[in-house]
Amino acid sequence: MTVCLLLLSVLAVTAAVPVPRALTRAAWPEREPVVALWVWQCLVATVLLCCLAALTLGAAAVFQTVRDRVFAPAPPAVTAAYDLSAAPPWAAALTLLLACGAAWTTAMLARELVEARRRRGQARAHLRERAPDLPAGLPAARGPLLVLEDEYPDAWWLPGHPAQLVVTTGALHRLTDHQLDAVLTHERGHARARHDWLLHLSTALATGFPRIPLFAHFCDQTHRLVELAADDTASRRCGHLTTALALIELNQHRGVLSCASSHRLLGERVDRLLQPPPRLGRRHRALTTTAAALVPLLPLLITFAPGLTALG
Repeated sequence: MTVCLLLLSVLAVTAAVPVPRALTRAAWPEREPVVALWVWQCLVATVLLCCLAALTLGAAAVFQTVRDRVFAPAPPAVTAAYDLSAAPPWAAALTLLLACGAAWTTAMLARELVEARRRRGQARAHLRERAPDLPAGLPAARGPLLVLEDEYPDAWWLPGHPAQLVVTTGALHRLTDHQLDAVLTHERGHARARHDWLLHLSTALATGFPRIPLFAHFCDQTHRLVELAADDTASRRCGHLTTALALIELNQHRGVLSCASSHRLLGERVDRLLQPPPRLGRRHRALTTTAAALVPLLPLLITFAPGLTALG
């Protein structure tokens, strides 16, 4: 049991500190933002599964009731292989720390979901009061769409069932039909991929654990990569140049080409669309995605290794 806890701790620390820093310096996530999002999710899942597996083993070693429930279906040889009766003195402290972390994570996720639902409800009610229904003959109009009376060009989406697309009259006046189609395709890409769940998860973890590099980088990179992925969705249908021009027209009043930190991502997105980087091959993309998906299996293999050995 001690060896399993140590291996799980080493794997969690490795996935939470050096790997995210190396991933943020890599160049390939800009070429394949969807694959990069999968890799980040797998890293987070690995850390959370390591903590959950360590919590289960620690609680089984410290508390007889938990041990009886967890290992009730297992043969006596499996229980003996984990050596739960000889728990080290620090197992209780580690179990308590992991239990507090699990409770705090659950509380942060619940708070983020409640706040997001409250904000979404308020935004929908506010928009319903101000925005008329979209005429059926508008080009590229698909699905629920609201037109908001506002001189500033803008477009965004509100998560929900169904997702609500919002476009201002300023955007309708400034954008051409093809540029408007690119903007709406970008926003529908967010809705189809359910990027709101990723944003809620990354925000909750970064807020609850601000000193853990993995969760801080996960939050920053998620907000960046979902925009790149939606840009790719729009550019595949409407073209790189049309999508870039739509992005410039839609954000020109915000200083899209300025060097301010808040607008730097917009400039990077425009440069990326005007000069699209070479993409990974289909075989390399499949290998990267498969390798990332297999990473969360490591905590489970470490946890169940003594039991599998005893059964063999």
